[in-house]
Amino acid sequence: MTGTNIAQSNRIVAPYVTATTAEQDLKCGLVVRPGGLGIGYAQELPGDRDQLGVLWQKVAERPKEGKPEFARVHPARQRRAMNELLCQVCAGPADQTPDGVLWLLRDHREDWPRWPEGMASVEPPICARCVAISLKRCPALQRGAVAVRVRSFAVVGVRGTLYRPGMFAPTPIAASELNYGNPKIRWLVAVALIRELRGCSFVPFDELRDPMDVK
Repeated sequence: MTGTNIAQSNRIVAPYVTATTAEQDLKCGLVVRPGGLGIGYAQELPGDRDQLGVLWQKVAERPKEGKPEFARVHPARQRRAMNELLCQVCAGPADQTPDGVLWLLRDHREDWPRWPEGMASVEPPICARCVAISLKRCPALQRGAVAVRVRSFAVVGVRGTLYRPGMFAPTPIAASELNYGNPKIRWLVAVALIRELRGCSFVPFDELRDPMDVK
């Protein structure tokens, strides 16, 4: 395992990327940057932005405290898992073969032909061993899921909250997904990294079965 993980004695308590009730947003005053060039924190630190200069939501890091909030993803851990291609469940390396890196996705093959080719994903990849436990314990995946090998998975943008100048402070407009080349990204506070999935092929779950899987 690498980094802090919500797993104890080989028993997954909650996925690595899941936030807990103890991990609330930190109070950081937003300001308009000099010259109107987007937004920033009033007391901004170097680590508040990623390598391309996008501002990220600051959230407390207390993964072993509180209760998991399965509907909420921790921005820093999601970003790390996506950047380093870590399993979103156990934080170990994602499964990778010559056919690509493994992703476990909700089944939306009716959305468009050749789905998920070209999909913008905020879900980090997964390791083969964590597929079984995810299918068993995640209600969303139980409604239909597919395992996919992905050959190309470029980082293309971020998801977050878009702001505009306000009378006293920047005002939130809406949740948005923006490519890194979009000039509006200077007005966004990111909460998730996006990778574009290309070169996708489906993998039967039987091929990922491990004798050590949780029953």
